[in-house]
Amino acid sequence: MDNFLQRNFQWFLLCGILLNIPGLWLDVMAPDSALYATIAKHIAQHNDWVNLYGDGHDWLDKPHFPFWAAALSYKIFGVNGFAYKFPSFIAWLIGIYYTYKVAEHIFSRYVAQLAVVIYLVALHGVLANFDVRAEAILTTTIIAATWHLIVAKKKAHHIIYAAIWAAMAVMTKGIFVLVTIGAGFVLYWMICGEWRQFFNWRWWLFLLLTIVFITPELYCLYTQFDLHPEKVVFGKTNVSGIRFFFWDSQFGRFFNSGPIRGTGDKFFFFHTLLWAFLPWSVLLYVACIALIRRGGVKDNPVKWILYGSAIITFLLFSLSKFQLPHYIIILFPHFAILVAHYLLTVRLQRMKKSFAIIQTCVLLLIAIAAIALVYIIKMPLWWLLPVIAVIILVITFLSASQELLATAIVRSYAVAAVLYIFLFFFFYPFVLQYQSGRHAAKLVGIRPAGMYNLYDYDFEFYAPQDVSRLPSIDSFQRFTSKPCAVFMPSRIADSIVQHNEHAKLAGTFNYFHITELTADFINPKTRENVTEKRSLVYFY
Repeated sequence: MDNFLQRNFQWFLLCGILLNIPGLWLDVMAPDSALYATIAKHIAQHNDWVNLYGDGHDWLDKPHFPFWAAALSYKIFGVNGFAYKFPSFIAWLIGIYYTYKVAEHIFSRYVAQLAVVIYLVALHGVLANFDVRAEAILTTTIIAATWHLIVAKKKAHHIIYAAIWAAMAVMTKGIFVLVTIGAGFVLYWMICGEWRQFFNWRWWLFLLLTIVFITPELYCLYTQFDLHPEKVVFGKTNVSGIRFFFWDSQFGRFFNSGPIRGTGDKFFFFHTLLWAFLPWSVLLYVACIALIRRGGVKDNPVKWILYGSAIITFLLFSLSKFQLPHYIIILFPHFAILVAHYLLTVRLQRMKKSFAIIQTCVLLLIAIAAIALVYIIKMPLWWLLPVIAVIILVITFLSASQELLATAIVRSYAVAAVLYIFLFFFFYPFVLQYQSGRHAAKLVGIRPAGMYNLYDYDFEFYAPQDVSRLPSIDSFQRFTSKPCAVFMPSRIADSIVQHNEHAKLAGTFNYFHITELTADFINPKTRENVTEKRSLVYFY
């Protein structure tokens, strides 16, 4: 197996990166990604790097760093979907490097290579490079900070690098990420009885430097909110941005006491991983069971820096009342290293054969499901996918190795190839047609643009200029008294065009909330019944 990894690692690396690239050129998906892309657009177009504006008001929900990164990318590439996604993709590439370094340091070069091979194509990680929020940046900053802290025990200057990465993590998601970064170290010290480490100046210096490095975020929050208690945020005045950042944003959600609340299911992430970590999810469950059975506290205890971080964070996520599937992505490097180490310690041939059979079944199930969907949905050129899938299957089975683990890995990559070709060349291009705002924005031109009786984030993002929200008939009438373009429901547009000689219909588009697909939408016979019509109207 070691020789197989050594010979083929660069090819797996190239293949995994190539499978992630097509999503960079697809449209930004609404609602969340388009909203965040619009917030960064406001920064770039107004050169306002302090205040965040989104959804028509001052924005407090997320810290600044991902928006700064996207806005800087806009300055280089222009305001477009690729520019929004590019910083996260670069962060993901850096995360591959740090995943390798952590695995190599704790285990071996071969574990590091296999961990990277696994991490490259884990489903929700790939989707995070397409439907970009903050997870790619957050995942990399966490694993990078972890690596530098591990090395800092012998090379103290790495504390500075660890604090820089940790500060970027905090300015991406909030102070809670320090729990994920530090929990594994605390558990490791307890297991090894290294109680003196709790008083080691290095770790306290790390915390101090992290606080120093997040001062840009604190300054922005204080300037935008704490200095303006009159602003209405979450329906209240006197809202402190500093308090929200340190408490309500993270711990308020965990205890369900903040302004943003949810309802939790303690087993949510257990079943989420079944699809989110494809094609490796079954192997992850097996590896976790093996870890529990073996224990292995005395055997290479430094691994508990990694495993402890994953376990404690996973438990906290599971106990939280606010849960979303993409939260779990930050632990994908940890999971990839866990699975890689487990697979390379398996000696029983029957176990290796079982893994090859499991991954073969996953491959066949994914191929059948993808082919069935392109046919049922009646996607353009649907017949191409069965041809591509058959070619991949034939090549995969003809290249079967006598090394059963190698066979399992190759078939896992065949799963990834079929799945991501289906998603990025068939499924998403088809459903993105129903993001009507993207298509309407193409027709806006240099006219002032507005939205009436609807809020559409992708229209806001793709329109060349700022988009005015027109919440009332008075604001609508004032806005349309001059030449402009207004996006609105077609039922209203038809009436306006019929009765207003200064109004002209520019285009009508189909809309569906594509992140919440239904059986009626998937079925071509009932699709028209569940789609809305939205129109762009020119006013002269």
